[in-house]
Amino acid sequence: MKLSDCSDAERRDLASLESRIGRAHLRQRLGLEGDHEAQIVRKGTHFFHLENWHAAHLLIRTALTVVGLHGRGRRNALNIQVRRNDISLERLPPVFEGYTLLHLSDLHLDVSNDFVDQLMDKVRGLLFDVCVMTGDFRFRTYGSYAATLSAMARLRPLLGDAVYAVLGNHDTIRMVPGLEAMDVRVLMNESVIIKRLEAELAIVGIDDAHYYGTHNMQKASSAVATGACAILLSHTPEPYRHAAHDDFSLMLCGHTHGGQICLPGGVPIITDSDAPRALARGAWRYHDMVGYTSVGCGVSIVDVRLNCPPEITLHRLAMRQ
Repeated sequence: MKLSDCSDAERRDLASLESRIGRAHLRQRLGLEGDHEAQIVRKGTHFFHLENWHAAHLLIRTALTVVGLHGRGRRNALNIQVRRNDISLERLPPVFEGYTLLHLSDLHLDVSNDFVDQLMDKVRGLLFDVCVMTGDFRFRTYGSYAATLSAMARLRPLLGDAVYAVLGNHDTIRMVPGLEAMDVRVLMNESVIIKRLEAELAIVGIDDAHYYGTHNMQKASSAVATGACAILLSHTPEPYRHAAHDDFSLMLCGHTHGGQICLPGGVPIITDSDAPRALARGAWRYHDMVGYTSVGCGVSIVDVRLNCPPEITLHRLAMRQ
């Protein structure tokens, strides 16, 4: 896909984005999106893209129906859990003690209206300071994104004053102007600084590192002061080593769905990630960096979950004693 393939309205919207993220980033992302939509098989570690094989949806759904698990899996997919995770950070400024982040990941909002209704019910009434979203707003990896933006428009009033997000491998950069028109700030290798009194907390976001490889951690963190408490938003846990050695205090991510369809005990069959399986779900640590991989609140490929309930997460920050 090229800029010339976009509609006139998309080209106008993307022109302002190009001035912010750079010509190369915009054109690479658009071109790779075109490749992604067309490919089922490609070279590399993620050689098979199941989400691009249209027959996979039917085959998996049929197999689950035959063994009597499809109905249960669909009910499980709507049973969204609210998880609370306390995080101790050594460099957290005292005025940010108790600061709470609502973490949503892998929403795949256009899967159904029932799902959006359930998600809104779970978010409504929660108390938090900022909302962060770690990508995959769209269910498919191709086609129209209008339904995704419409669903986000319903959800957005429940997400508070400040919302920061990154794109995932299901998303198109053409969605960014629409999301930002709703006051969802999409961080494309960028950062924002949150201030309380004289203290600062940095939120840094990188573009998708799983498929597109258009992430640039050095550019993203360039405005963050040395030694600052910085939180990295990444769609996938895969760049965890780079993040730890770039001195991030906390990394929040998703992508894996925790496996989505798991064996009893929550053992994932596949995670679609090059990161270690210990990083596929929940809290983890690598060197001095704390991490958390959300199992996501939505579904991909098929609208079922087994032994891996969906989640939204409230991360409460505290000073490490």
